[in-house]
Amino acid sequence: MANKPKPVFKSLRRKLWWQRWSISPARMTIKNHLPWPLRVMLIAVVLGLSGAIAMWTYDLGRSFTGFKPAATVAQLSSIQEQLRGISAERDRFQTTVNAAESQLNIERSVQTQLNRQIKTLESENSKLKDDLSFFESLLPTNTGVAGITIRRFKVEMAEPGQLRYRLLLMQGGKLVPDFTGNYQLVLTLVQEGKSAMMTFPKSDATDKFKLLFKHYQRVEGVLTLPEGAIVKSVQIKVLERGAMRAQQSANL
Repeated sequence: MANKPKPVFKSLRRKLWWQRWSISPARMTIKNHLPWPLRVMLIAVVLGLSGAIAMWTYDLGRSFTGFKPAATVAQLSSIQEQLRGISAERDRFQTTVNAAESQLNIERSVQTQLNRQIKTLESENSKLKDDLSFFESLLPTNTGVAGITIRRFKVEMAEPGQLRYRLLLMQGGKLVPDFTGNYQLVLTLVQEGKSAMMTFPKSDATDKFKLLFKHYQRVEGVLTLPEGAIVKSVQIKVLERGAMRAQQSANL
């Protein structure tokens, strides 16, 4: 009796037969046998080539646009030289401006001094005119009637709240004694919409209003007014021992 094949061999032959006649392709596995140091080197070579190509492209583009390093250095040097020239010119202009400003300040100071001198001369000229007018009338008066005369009484607002007055007093006659007395100023003014009168001097300033002369005396001064007061007229009175010897009024 012949030996029967074992089940294991039957299964193996069936599998081989099935693989032979089956349309499914056999599985195939591809393994990479390239060592990692070579892979790293290969990546570095690729990156280096890429960088070289990028730099070559950049330089090529700069050559097309005319942008060259040598030209840039020359242009920078030229610009710096121009900047130094402009800075030097600016310094020269600044020096000129400073000198002109100093000269202008000096001229302004001189102009201010001249204006002050002009005002002083005008005031002195006005006083000289008053004196001349007085002396012109003095000679005939000496031979005339004795008495106190008020000459060229003037009042004006010097500044807001400041009233300036000026006059000449004259005593006529022959062999007259010295006149001793005082004067008063009576102001008619409007304050806060109401009329009012104000008399100078005040009780604490009588010494400034005393008079002492033989033939003439020039009188002038400044009165301080209340805030907002508007002066309409000023009257001056010349007194001797309380008796009035002369008076005169002036309007503003």
